[in-house]
Amino acid sequence: MRAYLPVWRLPSAPVLLLAGFAGRLPSAMVPLALLLMVQQQTGSYAVAGLAAATLGVASAVMAPILGRLADRRGPRPVLLAQAAAYPLLLALLVVAVLAGAPNAAVIAASAGAGMATPLVSGTVRALWSRVDPRVRPTAYALDATATELVFVVGPSLVAALAVLTSPALAIGVAGVLAVAGSLGIATSAATRAYVPSPGAGAGMFSTVRTPGMPRLLISGAALMLGFGALEVAVPAFAEQMGRPGMSGILLALWALGSTIGGLWFGARVLSMSLPRQYRLLLLGVTIGLAPLAWISSPWALGVLLFLGGTAIAPTLTVQNTLVGSMAPMHATTEAFTWLSTITVGASAIGAAVGGALIEGRFGVSGSLALAAVGAATAVAITLVPGRRPVAVARNAVREPVAA
Repeated sequence: MRAYLPVWRLPSAPVLLLAGFAGRLPSAMVPLALLLMVQQQTGSYAVAGLAAATLGVASAVMAPILGRLADRRGPRPVLLAQAAAYPLLLALLVVAVLAGAPNAAVIAASAGAGMATPLVSGTVRALWSRVDPRVRPTAYALDATATELVFVVGPSLVAALAVLTSPALAIGVAGVLAVAGSLGIATSAATRAYVPSPGAGAGMFSTVRTPGMPRLLISGAALMLGFGALEVAVPAFAEQMGRPGMSGILLALWALGSTIGGLWFGARVLSMSLPRQYRLLLLGVTIGLAPLAWISSPWALGVLLFLGGTAIAPTLTVQNTLVGSMAPMHATTEAFTWLSTITVGASAIGAAVGGALIEGRFGVSGSLALAAVGAATAVAITLVPGRRPVAVARNAVREPVAA
């Protein structure tokens, strides 16, 4: 753990880690709680998956726009506006579902809540990109591990609240956490000291076209499409086994494995190139997901999810490091929000496709198989030749800030 002390000792690091953790919890809580709530009200996993997919796609569409604004004006006003709007739109979504509103109204309310999702991950990762280069990789590793811990705590909290009270209360708790996290980051010293980097005006997709970025984003999308299918398949698997309360526990075991793998990986110093690390870690994720479609015991599934999860946070750590190294200096937040957009959107689509597979002839096994196919596709994409990434240092020096 000594490897993480230099990061923790940075002036604003505790705030960014703790507020970032709170602000990210809704990303693990709201989709699952919404899935459970809609399924309970409608009896359909297809409708529930579509609502969760709409939430994710709406968030994905808005993130680069808001990230671009944050790069030019600073992230503080964006976060403050979202802290006000997000809980109100979540409340509207809950009312629409519980009142038995038509499916179209529920989908529209899901879109509204998704569009207001606080820009927490993109902001925190952009701030990490400005710390001392000597501790930056460790900061990304700690950030990725904290993000995975979100998916331990979030599903467990939703499972507990869903069993003891209702999924609607879980969404309410998520709204409170989102406000707390957003305000914590917006008022931190690192955010107040954030000075937008000058950059020439460019088109909306110029950051996406940065050499190396398309292949990275597409491989990340394939991986997250598989994860989206898995996140729908696990609750359906638990219900099929007559243990619906285990859905949160199974997802938490998956994320716990990732957390442990991330902590181990972040303390390592590897001489292997980042692209090669990324490819091998994606292969490890694929191997971990491959046997899930043939499992019939919830406990066996939990063990395999835990073991397979150990490669996830290391994969995301390397992915974030690659984005930080490729992104133009004046568009760092936008670059990270494009990563979030592509991956969250792909995860949402995977959830929708997974829900359809579950209700079709392929069943839960089909959705679990889709998870492995997505990861395998991500590996294949990294093998496709592309333009050589241009190091950021060739164009500008990224100034460290007291984060």
